[in-house]
Amino acid sequence: MSALPRPKKRLGQHFLTDPRLLARIADALAITPADTVVEIGPGRGALTEALLARAGHVVAIELDRELIPVLQARWGEDPRFTLVEGDFLAQDLGALATAAGATASDGYLLAGNVPYNITTPILFHALRRPRAQRAVYLVQREVADRAAAAPGSDAYGALSVNLQALATVRSLFRVPAGAFTPPPQVESAVLEVVPRTDPVISEAEEADFRTFVQAAFGLRRKQLRRVVRTIWSLDAEAAEAVLARSELTPDRRPETLAPEDFARLLRAR
Repeated sequence: MSALPRPKKRLGQHFLTDPRLLARIADALAITPADTVVEIGPGRGALTEALLARAGHVVAIELDRELIPVLQARWGEDPRFTLVEGDFLAQDLGALATAAGATASDGYLLAGNVPYNITTPILFHALRRPRAQRAVYLVQREVADRAAAAPGSDAYGALSVNLQALATVRSLFRVPAGAFTPPPQVESAVLEVVPRTDPVISEAEEADFRTFVQAAFGLRRKQLRRVVRTIWSLDAEAAEAVLARSELTPDRRPETLAPEDFARLLRAR
């Protein structure tokens, strides 16, 4: 058997090799034999193997051309495995899952060891409709902490708000650097993202909401009267009127607002 391709730093490749941790990640998805799982960056196929042991079908999206033959050699003849070569950010996940047999009622699941250098774009791409019923990601621990952070905490920020407006987010467990080849310089964690049945914002509001929240956290320690005036170029009277309509006090700060508060503020403009 030929040697496996070496991990590529430019692609942020750190391959998880601990079978117990791989099993825990797969188990966190609560997969049934009827489920279709879309996998982000299967790499050498360690997590893929654990997913195929539980799922009805796995759709693996791999960008690294050198790893395509490795994956094809292992599961190319398995009818329960579909390999897609390309950039995850360019894929229609719902269409891929449907082509693999997922139904609109059953939906699909999503999993992956996410490259640290593009974690945030991947998290938001995965929240495009139709969303996975449940997603489990292996990410940098700092990202997991920020994603699941509560209002008022040091880790709470734009990522927290934008994810939690659309999903329930939990950091499940940590993964040490030594479990990877090569070991990253930071700790990792497994993050669970489950779309809310009651999202704070509508599909039509998502883009404006994300832009507004990002801008507000650029002024995270400023009072809302200053935040509103700065972002929307309002005079003092107009800013006070917006805050009155939102029922938020002018001395609140962005770092203390829940996703629902940001939505009310955006709609009060």
